[in-house]
Amino acid sequence: MAVLMREAIGGSLRRARTARRRTLREVSRRARVSLGYLSEVERGRKEPSSELLAAICEALDIALHELLSEAAEAMAADAIAAADAARLRHPVGLRHMDLRLAGAGDDGPALPLTPIGPAAHPVAPQPASPQPVGLASVGPVCAAA
Repeated sequence: MAVLMREAIGGSLRRARTARRRTLREVSRRARVSLGYLSEVERGRKEPSSELLAAICEALDIALHELLSEAAEAMAADAIAAADAARLRHPVGLRHMDLRLAGAGDDGPALPLTPIGPAAHPVAPQPASPQPVGLASVGPVCAAA
């Protein structure tokens, strides 16, 4: 699932706050926002208004456009990672649309593949009738009298 904008903004706010070694309480006082709401914003559970976001950025001494740029980069990185993961989920081998008949050159279009019906089951050969083992044919027998 893609990262939502509020989650990316919240993560960027938290990184900015912790990099400046500020507590939630300090930032919430300077921005004039409740501590609980600021915590929810940082966790990506609440989407702040542009006015509130500007007040939080001012309390952190960062420019709003810098915060939004960092959030956009985080979202882009997540989208690339998701695309890479999706590409890895595909089965190894060729897809049916990538198949070409042998002999179809690169300069000409590939020949269409025609579906093959169910394979006919060949008739199994009948086993030969068993012959007694150890008896050899001797030929005509003459009786001597």
